[in-house]
Amino acid sequence: MDFSQLQPGDMVFAAADIVSDGDVPGYPDGALIAAAGARGVLINTGHYEEYPDDEFYLVRFEDAQGELGFPVGCWPEELTLQTEPAPS
Repeated sequence: MDFSQLQPGDMVFAAADIVSDGDVPGYPDGALIAAAGARGVLINTGHYEEYPDDEFYLVRFEDAQGELGFPVGCWPEELTLQTEPAPS
């Protein structure tokens, strides 16, 4: 499966640590949103007005207790379809 075939409800993983830049609702600046390898569920796909040709993915990642966090927009390079984090 590749990213073009993803549907809402599909499982994805953080390719590397995802940290809030302060603009992510629900997460203060510098907060760890998802550690590398964290499991998430795809909520939706979309495009930013500023980048109409680039797709992004709205994902809710699990925390250490297995609870889903707030939705966060991710670029494809921030995600993987594998359970292992991408090599850095």
